[in-house]
Amino acid sequence: MLNPNLAAQKGMSLIEILIGIAILGIVLMQGIPSFSEWLQNAQIRTVAESLTSGLQQARSEAVRRNAHVIFEPTSGGAQGATGWEIRLRNSDAVLQAQPDGTGSHNATVIANGTQITFNGMGRVLEKNPDGSPPITVIDIDNPNIAADKSRNLRITISSGGEIRMCDPNVPDPTDPRSC
Repeated sequence: MLNPNLAAQKGMSLIEILIGIAILGIVLMQGIPSFSEWLQNAQIRTVAESLTSGLQQARSEAVRRNAHVIFEPTSGGAQGATGWEIRLRNSDAVLQAQPDGTGSHNATVIANGTQITFNGMGRVLEKNPDGSPPITVIDIDNPNIAADKSRNLRITISSGGEIRMCDPNVPDPTDPRSC
């Protein structure tokens, strides 16, 4: 025969609740560092995609208008300077702009130049209007995470106007992610 006191018991005891909370706390403490790394790497990806999109828009505007169009990252690559601007060469009219800090205030953008100019055929001019060489490489990093955990990205621009995002840490040249 069943014990009548046991059959009437419903719910959980205080000890069972405390053990459940302790297990949940341990699981969360294990997952927080991985989640933080994932978030920082997602910010790198967001900035890289924004810059790639801006470059592609500048190139397509140059072809559509059959005019020289300039793409310029803002603030010279300082930390948090993830913005850019697209403008017509002759009139300096801004066609589109992305403000700094969009997508990440932690990412750093380092370009090997100050701007890039696309002609009406979508190709890169050998010299910008200011006489400087065009940007050919843009590196995106996040200094808030360790180098071995960071998924840095690079954007390369060929003289023919091809814009490509790649991973500089992939050593195999046959891997499509490598630079």
